[in-house]
Amino acid sequence: MNSSLPRTVGRSNVAREAEKLASALSAMEFVMLQRIFGGGYRLISHPRDWFSLLVQRAVAVGAEFHLMGKSQFLDNFIIDADDFWARGRDGRLNSGPWDEVDDAGRAWPLEAQALLQDGQAYLVVEQLSDGHQERASLLQVAREHLLTEEALEREILRRTKALRQREEEIAIRLLTAAGTRDGETGSHVRRIGHYAAAIGEALGWSAARTANIKIAAPMHDIGKIGIPDAILLKPGHLTHDEYQIMKQHTVIGAKMLGGSDIELIEMARQIALCHHEKWDGGGYPNGFSGENIPMPARIVSIVDVYDAMVHRRVYKAPIPEEEVLKSMALARGHDFDPKLFEVFLGILPTIREIRDSMQD
Repeated sequence: MNSSLPRTVGRSNVAREAEKLASALSAMEFVMLQRIFGGGYRLISHPRDWFSLLVQRAVAVGAEFHLMGKSQFLDNFIIDADDFWARGRDGRLNSGPWDEVDDAGRAWPLEAQALLQDGQAYLVVEQLSDGHQERASLLQVAREHLLTEEALEREILRRTKALRQREEEIAIRLLTAAGTRDGETGSHVRRIGHYAAAIGEALGWSAARTANIKIAAPMHDIGKIGIPDAILLKPGHLTHDEYQIMKQHTVIGAKMLGGSDIELIEMARQIALCHHEKWDGGGYPNGFSGENIPMPARIVSIVDVYDAMVHRRVYKAPIPEEEVLKSMALARGHDFDPKLFEVFLGILPTIREIRDSMQD
C-alpha cells in the first residue's frame, strides 16, 4: 500500500465526511469502507446482512478488519485496487459484477469500486438489486437477438449471392444460345460482365449496382437475334443499307428489354440501346453524346471494344494488347468517356486476370 496515504487512526475530519456520505447511502444497498494503515479496512457505513458473507462475522460501524482471504473474486480486485491507490491519483476503479453464494446456495450479485479522493482510499461494495439479474437477462436476450439478426443477415446475403449466380448463369446460357448465330462465345459475354463489374467496383458503386451490371452487360448485343442471317452472318463488308439494318440491333434489344420496373433489366435496356453511342456524339442509334449516354453503356462500350480486339474472331486474328490500348487511347474523348477510360487503364491487371481466366 502507498505509504503516502495518511494514517487514519481516530476519527479524522475526512473520516467524518465519509461517514456522512455513507449515511446518505444507507437507504441503498452499499457498504463503504475506509482503507487504513496496515492493509485493513474500517467500516464507515451501516453494515448489511449480506456483508457478513465477505467478512464472515458480524460487524458494526467503526469495526476494523482485513478482507483478503474472504472472497476469491474480491481478493483479486483488492490486488488491483492496491495498485490503483498506490498511483495516488484521484479516481475510481470498478470491479464489474460477481456473485457470492451463501451456505443456503443463494447467489448475491455484488459489485465493488475502489475510490481515491483527496488522498483517502475507500472501498464501496454494492449488492446489485434483483433488477440486476433482470437487466442481465434482458441484455442476454438482446445479445441473442442480435446474434440471430446477424445469422439471418448472413443467410440473406448467402441466398442473394446464390440467386445472383443463378440469374447470371441463366442469362449467360440464353445469350450463348443466341450468340451461336454470329459466332459470339459464352466466354465473351461472361467476360464483358466481369470487366464491367470491375469498373463499377473501382468507381465505388454499391454491391447491388455492381452485381446488376455484371448480369446486364452481357445482354448488350441481345438485339442481334432480330437481325437476318444474310446480314448477321455475311463474311464480307456490309453495304450501306445492310449496315443500317445491323445498327438496328440496338433498338431491337432495347425493345426486348423495355417496359420493366426491375432495375437490372432497365440497366440492360440502357446498355443494349446505347453501347454504340460515342462520347463525341458520332455513334448510333440516337447520336447521344457525353453524359447523356447512360454510364453503364459507356462502360460496356470500352470493355466490348477491348475484348473484341484482343480475341480471335472468324473475321480477324487477335490483336496484341499493346496495339489495342494505343488504338483505344487515340479514341479517348471521341469514342470513349475519357474519365472512364482512365479508370479502365487503372485496373488493367484485374482486366487481364479476368481475360486470362475466361478463355474461349
